[in-house]
Amino acid sequence: MTEASVARSVTPKRLNFFERYLSLWVGACMLAGVLTGKSVPALTGQLRSMEFGAGSQINIPIAVLIWLMIVPMMMKVDFASIRSVGRKPRGLLVTLFVNWLVKPFSMALIAWLFFRHVFSAWISPADADQYIAGCIILAAAPCTAMVFVWSYLTDGDPAYTLVQVSVNDLIMLFLFAPIVRFLVNGASSLHVPFQVLLYAVGIFIVIPLAAGTALRSWFTRAHGREWFEKSLLPRFAPVSMLALLATLVLIFAFQADNITGKPFHVLLIAIPILLQVYFNSSLTYGLMRLFRVRHAVAAPGALIGASNFFELAVATAIALFGAASGAALATVVGVLIEVPVMLSVCSFCNRTRHWFPEVEDAR
Repeated sequence: MTEASVARSVTPKRLNFFERYLSLWVGACMLAGVLTGKSVPALTGQLRSMEFGAGSQINIPIAVLIWLMIVPMMMKVDFASIRSVGRKPRGLLVTLFVNWLVKPFSMALIAWLFFRHVFSAWISPADADQYIAGCIILAAAPCTAMVFVWSYLTDGDPAYTLVQVSVNDLIMLFLFAPIVRFLVNGASSLHVPFQVLLYAVGIFIVIPLAAGTALRSWFTRAHGREWFEKSLLPRFAPVSMLALLATLVLIFAFQADNITGKPFHVLLIAIPILLQVYFNSSLTYGLMRLFRVRHAVAAPGALIGASNFFELAVATAIALFGAASGAALATVVGVLIEVPVMLSVCSFCNRTRHWFPEVEDAR
């Protein structure tokens, strides 16, 4: 047994308290939000009406909270690390193939099949359109922040994981809006205004990414990279988590009438999302094994292919269809199930470490 494997067996890696029970906190926020929406409808209505502009659908309180979540995540992205990936590109290529050529399209197909046909007896066509749109938006946004947690739990290569996240963020700037518009228009009867979608990309990707990049550059020049990564970034974790929970309270307050009228729909929405998570993680992991990518790259790649940038997805669904829409509800259901499902994928990856070579060859 190698020294590294001994260390793994002696000190098993764990999520912190908030991350470990994220699904519980999400459930509590769902309940708190619904109770707020039903008990103080006037206040909820005032908060919902606070938009950047008439008809923009971009809620100001939620936008501010989402910036508090996303900017610290973007501060972790180091685009300079992309230069080193050329020596062993197979893991990155597999990840990009699944994220951009498989995942959004497979989710559109699965959501259309279930909401239009399998669940048609329980879901109206109008609700089906909304849920399909929400699932597509969720799948078109590859995970950013939580990938670092999943990579840590599977002993992933942190530098390579950073490259995978950085490249996905760059591609997301250009492909997220066209893919969402194309698939939502094709799989449902909804029309996605491209201008609104571009506003969402600008507000929830471009601005946080620019701010995160600028802050990273400034802090590392002023205090050094070690201080930035070891001292500063950890301080933002509670802020991001609290902003996420507060966002969910607001979303479920706005969704209160929708949820209390259709509690069964939450369970139905979870089924196609679960299927696509396990399908894409299995496909990515299998391709990584086929191409003999080392486990430290294969496991995080599979987890990137399975998880979603749910902060962006929720924000985009709200911008396009409103905070009380079925599309926003579908993206929030993705948040509710993501942590336990991803922990199961992490567990499987750790049990199958022996499937992969310790060192990736140069071919």
